[in-house]
Amino acid sequence: MAGMIRARFVGVGAALPDTIIPNGFLEAQLGLEPGWIERTGIRERRVLGRDESLVDLAEHAARAALAQAELAPAAIDSVVVATTSGDYRFPSLACQVHERLGLHHAPAFDVAAACAGFPYALSVADQSIRAGDVQTVLVLGADALTKFVDPADRGTAVLFGDGAGAVVLVAEPAGELGILSCRLRALGALGSILTAPAGVHHPDDLAGADLCMRMDGREVFRAAVEHLVDLTRAALGDAGVAAEAVRLFVPHQANVRIIRMMEQLLGIDEARVAINLDRYGNTSAASIPIALAEAVAAGRLDAGDAFVMNAVGGGLAAGAVVARW
Repeated sequence: MAGMIRARFVGVGAALPDTIIPNGFLEAQLGLEPGWIERTGIRERRVLGRDESLVDLAEHAARAALAQAELAPAAIDSVVVATTSGDYRFPSLACQVHERLGLHHAPAFDVAAACAGFPYALSVADQSIRAGDVQTVLVLGADALTKFVDPADRGTAVLFGDGAGAVVLVAEPAGELGILSCRLRALGALGSILTAPAGVHHPDDLAGADLCMRMDGREVFRAAVEHLVDLTRAALGDAGVAAEAVRLFVPHQANVRIIRMMEQLLGIDEARVAINLDRYGNTSAASIPIALAEAVAAGRLDAGDAFVMNAVGGGLAAGAVVARW
């Protein structure tokens, strides 16, 4: 269509903490049999150390994406960060990154959709670019959910890791490349199956307060497969791309069993799927951009290749994005 503007990917980057926690450590701590955790597909995960912060990771990922795009921070028109684990309620993590990059008046804000945050943030950036409001958007996914897990809860303590990933999107008039379609969904009625309290609001509430993440793993698994497959099919239909034409599938790195089930239902073979949860665990909103950055570095996407990203998270919230590299 004449005059159409697309949001094209021109740079990706990732950053991870130095500290590695192998399965053996957690299995011993939780009294689990050796190999119990590996059924999730995870072998180890990264966690922030005392001398690291989430904004450090976000800044490093942003600078790596900008370097690949060959752009200076001053070129950024907007910063959108998908996170639910910033160190402050305010300032937002986006505003902290904004300051680190030396930006002046470019808007910056967080998008909170838990593990589904990155598709949500991409959709916001895509709409801003399509509307002609901005030319260049820095989109990040950054989370440190390990600080919310109960170390005695085998259902969550073994799954999560910390990390950050970033992409740079630019406006491309009448192009074939970039974001082709976005589909988002919320299922508020299922909110209770994956929760993390915001905190105590009154000193009297401290006694007996449970401030840790809680998850009904079986129900999350069921909802994740059902809604991600449905959304991905819809997004592929919107984009006019057949599943067999997808060069790379970049799913949220939550559980290898969810990923394998989606592969089967969508008809996408393992060779076309980006997986890194074996090394990083579930890094929440950061998992897709980290996996995308690694796939690009490995040469798994060429210009014009179609790729799909999808994720589900607390809310419940879910999203799927189809794009061409």
